[in-house]
Amino acid sequence: METTDAELVARCRSGDHDAWEVVVRNRHARVYNLAYRFTGRADEAEDLTQEVFLKVYRTLHLYRAESGALETWIVRVARNHFIDHYRKYKTERHHTAPLEEHHDSIALPGVRVETPSEVLDRKETAERVHRLLDRLPQDQREAVILRDLEELTYEEIADLIKVPIGTVKSRINRGRIELARLLRAGAV
Repeated sequence: METTDAELVARCRSGDHDAWEVVVRNRHARVYNLAYRFTGRADEAEDLTQEVFLKVYRTLHLYRAESGALETWIVRVARNHFIDHYRKYKTERHHTAPLEEHHDSIALPGVRVETPSEVLDRKETAERVHRLLDRLPQDQREAVILRDLEELTYEEIADLIKVPIGTVKSRINRGRIELARLLRAGAV
């Protein structure tokens, strides 16, 4: 029998460490990926992910199952934390990261390993995308990340950022147009 979000949260609130471990394990990748999309840096994304789960743990008493899925609530907490972080450190951000940061995973037997050239191409493309995203206004950047990189639906984005679906679509459209313009102009 599968545990509902409300039951899982109730167990966490009562001090059940196993329940908290389930919450983190099932949602860590989603929060980390979102953090990485916002920052473009693996080390910063990991730090932000830890901060988000600390914040979630401290504010778990605010979650209401009738307001939606636990994952949606956690993503909303994460999004707000990332925006606060982005605003606070906007001027201090660096766009370069050590190469070794991208070699965290260990190749598994039977899994095709990328060549150094492929790794470099993928890294350069990711860095270029992040540089271009950084040039978008915050509202467009956020909408494009949530839709095109995190693959949330328009409805999920509207619920998450608390704006009408039409506004979400408009921000995504304007952001995509601006990214295309920047690409054509050779901006990097």
